[in-house]
Amino acid sequence: MENLALIDSFSEFKDDKLIDRVTLMAILEDVFRNALNRKYGSDENFDIIINPDKGDLEIWRNRIVVADGEVEDDNSEISLSDAQKIEPDFEVGEDVSEEVKLIQLGRRSILALRQNLISKIHEHDNTNIYKQFKDLEGEIYTAEVHHIRHRAIILLDDEGNEIILPKEKQIPSDFFRKGDNVRGIIESVELKGNKPSIVMSRAHPMFLEKLFEQEIPEVFDGLITVKKVVRIPGEKAKVAVDSYDDRIDPVGACVGMKGSRIHGIVRELGNENIDVINYTNNLPLYITRSLSPAKVTSIKIDEVNKRAEVILKPEEVSKAIGRGGHNIRLAGYLTGYEIDVLREGAEEDVELSEFSDEIEAWVITEFKKVGLDTAKSILDYDLKDLVKRIDLEEETILEVINILKEEFEE
Repeated sequence: MENLALIDSFSEFKDDKLIDRVTLMAILEDVFRNALNRKYGSDENFDIIINPDKGDLEIWRNRIVVADGEVEDDNSEISLSDAQKIEPDFEVGEDVSEEVKLIQLGRRSILALRQNLISKIHEHDNTNIYKQFKDLEGEIYTAEVHHIRHRAIILLDDEGNEIILPKEKQIPSDFFRKGDNVRGIIESVELKGNKPSIVMSRAHPMFLEKLFEQEIPEVFDGLITVKKVVRIPGEKAKVAVDSYDDRIDPVGACVGMKGSRIHGIVRELGNENIDVINYTNNLPLYITRSLSPAKVTSIKIDEVNKRAEVILKPEEVSKAIGRGGHNIRLAGYLTGYEIDVLREGAEEDVELSEFSDEIEAWVITEFKKVGLDTAKSILDYDLKDLVKRIDLEEETILEVINILKEEFEE
């Protein structure tokens, strides 16, 4: 038959893509019905018989015999004289089934058939890939670096599926070479046209949560629950954990002896500093723990405006703020409260913002970045220490100190 080459090509796809028999037959029938529609204007009176295992395909056209000269629809009716060319004993009113050879569709239609088939097979394949990875959203996945671009890394898994790791989804310290294995979570899967777009992330908080599941047996078994994860990728993270079994210390179990359990996670995340804290429904205690390693002296909470005012000893303030303000920012993300830090004895102090007439706003901002937001908090340090801590010229810092000293001398 003329269709053997076409069926052979279908069989190749069947073997390569592991398409099940029912799906293959449905795709074949759909492709041929599209071709019949283009050729005859309708496929309603055609039977398509497919045996993909043997490479057999038959198309039968069904029409009713009408008297000569009374054919109104060539597609559903056949004249008596034409019917009798097929079989001499046909009579008016009988049904005629006539086999349609592929060659009758025309060479161009046969070529279009193959293209349509390839397209349908790929579409089916892409739909399966989409469904497969859609089910993996939020799960850890490993793939190999195939190509490195300026804004993204293109990964391939063992099945040859393409996964994108955009620059903004990477940890800032990430550095990969072609052939490296990369772990991350499948963050999103979308169909763009007919092609699935699979995006991996290593910066998402869920990646850290899933690493806890992989590396800490008690989390995997459900004995310890990860309540919330917040991150500044590559810099710092806070993980709130809880256990319904009072015999289990969730923080101790997650960290391990001398940090043995969490060390592998820290290394995977480019030495990201991870604070593991005990979750509690006691809000003041939860906020206090979230500011670890700083020790809070007292706390006042405004639940209506979601604000917390914490008072600390002067030497604890920089710990609460953290390098670049990371610690206090993450504590806010973790608890859902905006946290204001005050020093003990701050009532005798003056907020740095009160000096905005004499000190430029951008200079005040630089001091606040390192937790120095009052006059006394700055005057407690000598000039050399301030120069080391703040990204300002020594001359500018000295000018600020002199302005503040004048205030208290008055």
